[in-house]
Amino acid sequence: MAAAERRRTRQLLLAMITRLHFYVGLFVGPFLLIAALSGIAYALTPQLEQWVYHDALTTQSEGKAQPLARQIAAAQAAAGISTAPAAVRPAPAAGQTTRVMFNDPGVGEFQHRALFIDPVTLAVRGDLPVYGTSGVLPLRTNIDQLHRSLLLGEPGRLYSELAASWLWLLALGGVVLWWQRRGARRAPAASPQRRRQRHASLGIVAALGLVFFSATGLTWSKWAGGNIAELRHAWGWGTPSVSTSLKGHEAAAADPHAEHHHGAGGMDMGAQVTDADFDRALAAARHAGLLAGKIELQPPSAPDRAWKVREIGREWPTEVDQVALDPHSFAVLDRTDFTTFPLAAKLTRWGIDLHMGVLFGLPNQLVLVAVAGSLATLICWGYRMWWQRRPTSGTRAAPQTLSALFVQLGWGPRLGVLLVALALGLALPVMGASLLLFVAIDWLRWRVSSPASVARTA
Repeated sequence: MAAAERRRTRQLLLAMITRLHFYVGLFVGPFLLIAALSGIAYALTPQLEQWVYHDALTTQSEGKAQPLARQIAAAQAAAGISTAPAAVRPAPAAGQTTRVMFNDPGVGEFQHRALFIDPVTLAVRGDLPVYGTSGVLPLRTNIDQLHRSLLLGEPGRLYSELAASWLWLLALGGVVLWWQRRGARRAPAASPQRRRQRHASLGIVAALGLVFFSATGLTWSKWAGGNIAELRHAWGWGTPSVSTSLKGHEAAAADPHAEHHHGAGGMDMGAQVTDADFDRALAAARHAGLLAGKIELQPPSAPDRAWKVREIGREWPTEVDQVALDPHSFAVLDRTDFTTFPLAAKLTRWGIDLHMGVLFGLPNQLVLVAVAGSLATLICWGYRMWWQRRPTSGTRAAPQTLSALFVQLGWGPRLGVLLVALALGLALPVMGASLLLFVAIDWLRWRVSSPASVARTA
């Protein structure tokens, strides 16, 4: 009898997973589709940016690069700005430009005005707004904001958090359903069952990537991301960063998602920072071992702050070492080296860069496009299967609902389901709120389907 009860409980739980998989696909599917398509566009932005902003990013001049002081002076003259830059990125290689970034009220929030200077001729090659501490260019900024918030600002972040909250559960639920049906015979090519088998097979291939997208995407979200940040802090998994305080050199925790947040550079230091100081800071950083081609110099943001010089190479091998420099002697006050990061901090850095498609360059981008394309295909196939199997006016049987299945469970399994739902709802608040909506719709369908059927189920 106990074996039969366990078998019945497994069947009911499997049916509940099937029904929840359907609800998530039906209601969250449109948001997942937008996230997948905008993610594909974002993955392709490095090549698009090189094409769209080719003149600003590259130069044909040959010869020895001028000192940073002269490059900054050329940028200040062209921009009509007399204050020191908020940050400078020296040309990483021959044939590329130096990026000089200024605080400017004429650009958008969390943006800098960047002038792209030929390091040899001092010609201004471009004048563009750049976003965040990563300094992304306008094309990638717009695609990033579409992917992140549908260009709706802070309220739009609900869409991406909803998609990321359910994606991992949708993928794992599909794996469970595939496992239960793995022994089924191969159906005829044009049959609905064959389409379901293709849907399941593609889902299995893409499942790992989908779970990865979901997990890393959640770290950017507002509510779930906040919970994750608190958990990482409690477990000591924060990403080390140099302290720029001249009163103490204790390490601060860096935000690994700075690519999507407001940029570097605080209040203007005016005459306290000279253009020549950037050359001194660069020489001191090189002497301290920051030898990467991609490097950024940030002057002190206040009188009691130090210089911050950081490597910004996100490719493999990752180059993100940092030093804080005394604003007078340019001695190293504090430093962080990626090789000494805790494993959790390294995994966080690599996970974010994999999600953004920058860690392994083109192969990384192609994998992202393939996984996101698989997600879009799965959603479209799922809607097609639902349309072909949707209830018609002649359907008399009561619909199978979560409510009908839940009340058939024993008290122990019911309590387990409720505890799991409560834990997920607290950890992922947007998932919790949407789950309540799913359950409300499901309960209404159950109640209005047929009173006799409800009574019989209960």
